[in-house]
Amino acid sequence: MSGHSKTTKPSRRQFLTGAAAVSASAVAAGTARAAGDPLITQVQDWAQATGDGVDATPYGLPIEFEGDVVRRNVEWLTADTISSINFTPIHALDGTITPQGCAFERHHSGAIELRKDDYRLMINGLVDTPLVFSYADLERFPRENHVYFCECAANTGMEWAGAQLNGAQFTHGMIHNMEYSGVPLRVLLEEAGLDTAGELADKWVYVEGADASSNGRSIPMEKALDDVLVAFKANGEALRKEHGYPVRLVVPGWEGNMWIKWLRRIEVTAQPIESREETSKYTDTLADGTSRKWTWVMDAKSVVTSPSPQAPITHGLGPLVITGLAWSGRGAITGVDVSTDGGKTWQEARLAAPGTDKALTRFYLDINWNGEEMLLQSRARDSSGYVQPTKAQLREVRGLNSIYHNNCIQTWWVKANGEAENVEVS
Repeated sequence: MSGHSKTTKPSRRQFLTGAAAVSASAVAAGTARAAGDPLITQVQDWAQATGDGVDATPYGLPIEFEGDVVRRNVEWLTADTISSINFTPIHALDGTITPQGCAFERHHSGAIELRKDDYRLMINGLVDTPLVFSYADLERFPRENHVYFCECAANTGMEWAGAQLNGAQFTHGMIHNMEYSGVPLRVLLEEAGLDTAGELADKWVYVEGADASSNGRSIPMEKALDDVLVAFKANGEALRKEHGYPVRLVVPGWEGNMWIKWLRRIEVTAQPIESREETSKYTDTLADGTSRKWTWVMDAKSVVTSPSPQAPITHGLGPLVITGLAWSGRGAITGVDVSTDGGKTWQEARLAAPGTDKALTRFYLDINWNGEEMLLQSRARDSSGYVQPTKAQLREVRGLNSIYHNNCIQTWWVKANGEAENVEVS
């Protein structure tokens, strides 16, 4: 046996109930409360009268006390909100599923209103029988349910040149994670027949939406026949208008601009179309001035959502839950490391559940915070063996002036008073 004595840390229960051992400042901050707290020892107003009936809100809404958990935009980011983006409040959420009402939006010509009865989807081009489906037609095909993340290629893009925006919502909030229900695209393509297309290895599909921009994108046939979904439900209910109601495309693990909303047409082609959205936009400029295209996959990435600038530490010293999100378009998250000293040392975080393919994974690291400043970072690993890089590593390849696919390690400077700030560690 070892001669070293075992040192045990006080449990959270011991800490939270040990009021006598807690400093006055910690008590004032709400870490522990005296036994005479009237909020628990006295009958309150809400316990002395009846509440709302079951028909008060036919469609349930968040309670007013959570009214600040909303999507937000950055006014100076675009000239007009019609072609713009807003951000998921990831700092205020837990778990992995994003409520539709909080899920970020990206529009190229505004969110349109399209009734189910007026919806049509055409499949044409190199198919045996060009077809047009109504919404009711789509509902008759065998459907699947999958949880996937959707991330804008520009997520974290404003951080290339340095720390810019002070909040996880704004640095990493161009992402959502929902359960989609729909028909695999391969089923619809097979219905139209692909014999006319001949050898499929070099074929493509061109997809476009019914909105004014159409946002047309080319997708390799291999991906189209793999896991792409023609979806009409999210989190069990109809898509929201801003997410492409009544039908959108889901392209798992690939940049969000390919997830065409208000899906109108799918054309089987012999080559990519080279549309505006895949030439002048959504290409990646490298350090030598050349640009790369077809950078569809979203690489492994993570961020600490709390503590963070919009979610400071307010409870004082003692037990602290560090939590965040990790994801990868190449597969499943297999692990997340967390650093409190700017990357000098790392601790393995606890995954709330085993990572699943192309979906968000929640991680936690439970510590006792003694009031020291922290430089909080997280680093994700995925099932392909990929490890999330530092910003310096990305800059070696892409320079300072890139826009898309910034999956670097993020740093929050947590101060002694519990507030946090976006910083860059060099």
